Amino acid sequence: MRTTLITSAVALTAFALLAPAMARADTVTDWNGYASNAIVVTAGQPPPSAVLSFAMVQGAVYDAVNAIDRSHRAYLPQPRAPRSASKDAAAATAAYQVLAGLFPAQQPALQSLYETSLAGVADSPPGAKADGIAAGAAAAGTMLAARKDDGRFGPFTPVYGTTPGIYRPTLPAFAPDPAPWVGNVRPFVVPSVEMLRTRPPHPLTSRAYARELNEIKDVGALHSTTRTPDQTSAAIFWQDHAFALWNRTFRTLATNRKLDIVDSARLFATENLAAADAAIGCWNNKYRWNTWRPITAIREAASDGNRATEGDPDWLPLFDPSTPVAAPPALVTPPFPEYPSGHNCAAGAILGSLRYFFHTDRVAFSASSNKNATTRSWHSLSEALQENINARVWAGIHFRQADLAGVALGKKVARYLHNHDLQPRF
Repeated sequence: MRTTLITSAVALTAFALLAPAMARADTVTDWNGYASNAIVVTAGQPPPSAVLSFAMVQGAVYDAVNAIDRSHRAYLPQPRAPRSASKDAAAATAAYQVLAGLFPAQQPALQSLYETSLAGVADSPPGAKADGIAAGAAAAGTMLAARKDDGRFGPFTPVYGTTPGIYRPTLPAFAPDPAPWVGNVRPFVVPSVEMLRTRPPHPLTSRAYARELNEIKDVGALHSTTRTPDQTSAAIFWQDHAFALWNRTFRTLATNRKLDIVDSARLFATENLAAADAAIGCWNNKYRWNTWRPITAIREAASDGNRATEGDPDWLPLFDPSTPVAAPPALVTPPFPEYPSGHNCAAGAILGSLRYFFHTDRVAFSASSNKNATTRSWHSLSEALQENINARVWAGIHFRQADLAGVALGKKVARYLHNHDLQPRF
């Protein structure tokens, strides 16, 4: 135990030594980082369930800060706080209390972070800190109450098939979906998951299906001769934990664009609320259509009834454990139905919401991935979105239609949120 504490202290000291070189983040971005560690690293939540936790934290932080600022409509009804209340204390309290409510076992570690955070908040004017704490506690309590019995972690038994086109677990581990219940969760923003219904996937006997199968069979193969090194790198890059990666990117955007605490709170809430509903809609569609993955489709193409496809019983995708990565786990075909693409449901919602937030597509940004320890940059949001679409084909895990359907679903969520929630009061 003593060794662990010393190691942690050394790590924290090293981080502190690096801190002066970094732009100082406000309390919202600080707590988004703490939330990411609690949700992704410590709790180990997979992306489709992790984003629901992110949405709860950031929605409460937004409401706490906005109860003081009052410039936008609340996400959930909140009592107004004095305008003199500390927004930093409000943000820290809301994040801490939601995280502690979600992960009671982490409460001691979170409390330590919270106490440190509050110690840096000035009580000026007198009572500002206490008023901020009260606003944060109110927002956290409202969020936890609102999401009680919302369908998270509910019972769900996937149905696997053996007939052509129907999903069944894939090589190499034949693993189950770690969060199949996500599609039955009550949405955060849209009135009903039914409004996010996608079009059906291409029929197996169609030309479009054959075209997409032959595309991924070529460019998505483990040893493809047509996929470029940069395309390989991009495919692996985007397989980092999606919402850890995206929230790192939001923190960078908030810092680089010098957003104040009010705008930072709104940015994080907008992005994570949109992404949460995109995940819910996506998983609901996945189990409605229940379609097979490319590795199954290509290996069993002789049974699909399409004369333009040819089976290859030994075909493997780029996302195979033999492909080297910088951080575990190994690359595999994701263990749930193929259509639509969960990654692109998220990308459509996130990049669509960023476009509404900044009022332009011309948002240049960079992001870093732990999966291959690289940083990639884009000149615009649409450029990043197109790379997301292509990356899943290059990876050998999604037909192109699934990526496009995911983007369309995500954009629908972003548009609805923009038109109905977190709007200016005037």
